[in-house]
Amino acid sequence: MANKIEVKNLLEAGVHFGHLTRKWNPNMAPYIYMERNGIHVINLYKTAAKIEEANEALKKIAASGRKILFVATKKQAKDIVADKAGKANMPYITERWPGGMLTNFVTIRKAVKKMASIDRMKKDGTFLTLSKKERLQVDRLREKLEKNLGSISDMTRLPGALFIVDTMREHIAVKEALKLNIPIFAMVDTNSDPRPINYIIPSNDDASKSIEAVLSYVSDAIIEGLADRKSEKQAEKEGKEEVAAPKNIKETPKVEAKAEADDLTKVEGIGPKITEIFQSNNINTYADLASKSVEELSEILATAGSPYASKNPGSWPKQAKMAADGKWDELKEWQDNTKGGIE
Repeated sequence: MANKIEVKNLLEAGVHFGHLTRKWNPNMAPYIYMERNGIHVINLYKTAAKIEEANEALKKIAASGRKILFVATKKQAKDIVADKAGKANMPYITERWPGGMLTNFVTIRKAVKKMASIDRMKKDGTFLTLSKKERLQVDRLREKLEKNLGSISDMTRLPGALFIVDTMREHIAVKEALKLNIPIFAMVDTNSDPRPINYIIPSNDDASKSIEAVLSYVSDAIIEGLADRKSEKQAEKEGKEEVAAPKNIKETPKVEAKAEADDLTKVEGIGPKITEIFQSNNINTYADLASKSVEELSEILATAGSPYASKNPGSWPKQAKMAADGKWDELKEWQDNTKGGIE
């Protein structure tokens, strides 16, 4: 279980120190306890409650298998974020925020693939066939890509959430996340606007001790969520083994088993509600979906009501065919190139 949040520990880490009163943002008033020597003091009881709230949400996101992207490019936060996010096996940005990191995710993925192709060149010997000057240029490109994008090389789709240290400094990341409706968790100081943030943690975002104290609680919650996901998968696996038919028993007349339903939400554009609609129309597997024409699917959606009539199922049978054939890499490649991983 994640560590209990102690106000005393937050106090010792200096989480309560805000900015000068003349630099404050009035929207932070509910989280300010008092003013002392021209500096605002943050109410740590509210901070502790907000950390608890954020941790519960982060734990659920981690347990669902989605990634949480940490963003902190300020000097005093870089190493701490890299360490805590690395331990939780989550991606992070600690160098310059690449413009379009979220809104132009397809291009970012191409840069990551370029990095992977350079690695393949070095493995298969192609790299050695280049001239000395070309090898130097490729090495420099690889170093630059590693520095800026190395930590997100395993992120094949848009993150489930962002965790930001200092929303004023990372305002571009905030705008991109808002545009794509990605939940934002953030350490918000007294000089920042908390309104665009989904889960705010009122805290000192300038001191390394404060940042480390908050991120320790956050990373523990994410690690706990990942552990829950792992244990659930293990329990599910064991449950399937237990219900497997025992051997050496008297044979019974064979009855054709109903095909187990597939997770149709893996098809780009299909969510839980549309999955329910299809299942009520006996479309339970990828093969069922692949066998339907676009016209048939459009008719089913139109019958379900106006919110679904505007959906475009044009690519669904094609995606379902790839899934039914087990061509997951090909499907993922197609989704990345066409939609940039946006669900």
